[in-house]
Amino acid sequence: MVTVIENKTVSLEDFLELPETKPAQEFFDNKITTKPMPQGKHSIIQVELATTINSILKPKKIGFAFTELRCTFGGKSIIPDIVVLTYEHIPRDENGDIGNVVNVAPDWMIEILSPEQSQSLIIKKILRCLEEGCQLAWIIDPEQKTIFAYFPDKVKAFDVNDDVLPVPNFVSDLSLTLGEVFGWLNF
Repeated sequence: MVTVIENKTVSLEDFLELPETKPAQEFFDNKITTKPMPQGKHSIIQVELATTINSILKPKKIGFAFTELRCTFGGKSIIPDIVVLTYEHIPRDENGDIGNVVNVAPDWMIEILSPEQSQSLIIKKILRCLEEGCQLAWIIDPEQKTIFAYFPDKVKAFDVNDDVLPVPNFVSDLSLTLGEVFGWLNF
């Protein structure tokens, strides 16, 4: 059994050789960090949002929303809460089935803030993903009922129930308000 010490400095190659752990670990800025375990609000938003996105993307074969999918690119290996990949970025094996290793930045990255999670670290991950071609990233804050949208050239906060949330161009058929997203908490 291998024990990984959080914040230990290692190479990406060494990190990728380590066995997967629970909770999951990420490699960012040459350090290993442990993702917090999701709690109730986090889980319901994650499941409902991924399902809603897939109801639009999957039938049209535009893309797919994955939960907790490792993406390794640009010297980092991260596991966003939701990774949305367009079909051309979904890896395939020799049989045409989905591949196990994603070596690109997400096309759309969504993080759901947990109480003990560092928002600064999430923002740094988002900025690096945007530099690598990510079109849009969200930070969802269930406690403050706010969603921050990060575009390549700006950041915008949404905190009014009627606010229509921005989505990448490839998901143009999806229209969600802030109130709808946080309404999932009261089912």
